[in-house]
Amino acid sequence: MVSSADILNAKILIVDDQESNVQLLEQLLREAGYTCVASTMNPYEVCALYRKNRYDLILLDLQMPGMDGFQVMEGLKENDADDYLPILVITAQPGHKLRALQAGAKDFISKPFDLVEVKTRIHNLLEVRLLYKKLENYSKVLEQTVQERTAELRESEARYRSLTELASDWYWEQDENMNFTKVSGPVLEMLGIRVDALAGETGADQAAGWNEAEREILQAAIAGRQPFLDLVYSRVNADGSKQQFRVSGEPMFTQSCRFIGYRGIGVEITSKNIERNGATISDARPR
Repeated sequence: MVSSADILNAKILIVDDQESNVQLLEQLLREAGYTCVASTMNPYEVCALYRKNRYDLILLDLQMPGMDGFQVMEGLKENDADDYLPILVITAQPGHKLRALQAGAKDFISKPFDLVEVKTRIHNLLEVRLLYKKLENYSKVLEQTVQERTAELRESEARYRSLTELASDWYWEQDENMNFTKVSGPVLEMLGIRVDALAGETGADQAAGWNEAEREILQAAIAGRQPFLDLVYSRVNADGSKQQFRVSGEPMFTQSCRFIGYRGIGVEITSKNIERNGATISDARPR
């Protein structure tokens, strides 16, 4: 919200070639409590003054010699990127009101002045202008925050992937149809088969040797869109040797809870019996 103090501290410029009108408006505004009131009787100065001071409201007379109020408004639009020109026109010509609004003015006051009406219109326009500026600033802050959060998220994902690749033999991502979209690590060399055999979606030649009970547990977790952690997955090779893998994965969803696939890591486990201090322990370590 805009406070009364914000409105009274807003920057106002009076533009009128009649000194009496300038003095009347200055006195009116100062008596109403406005603290930042400036004026000029030279319409050629307005664009430069606005660029320098970024007034919250310009009280602009339309009938001025040399350069009228319509030309001033055109100059402001050409030399400023602000979509909201805070202009309140002053006119004694009823026919100029519609033209002024079409030219970009936000409101008008008529000569001779109705002082109550002038104060009300100025207050209302300033309130709208300051709300617009707050919204504009909020949008900029929000956009910057989104950019910063996006950069942080990308950096976090990069760190996550780097760490998972360092802590595992392979990392994978799958889409909603369980097709692999990313695989990193020596999967082919380590398994000797296509990586999609882990999901149980390959032919009998690739499924040969895998522990069926373990395969069913993994398939059930994937079918139920459930995460799985350190699931042991093993196979017996044609030469009788045994391989064991520890796999972990989690489903991925959009903010609207739509399933978009899986991602996970895997480690090949080498089991050895090691005698330490008279006790036998199992040493499981990634290759």
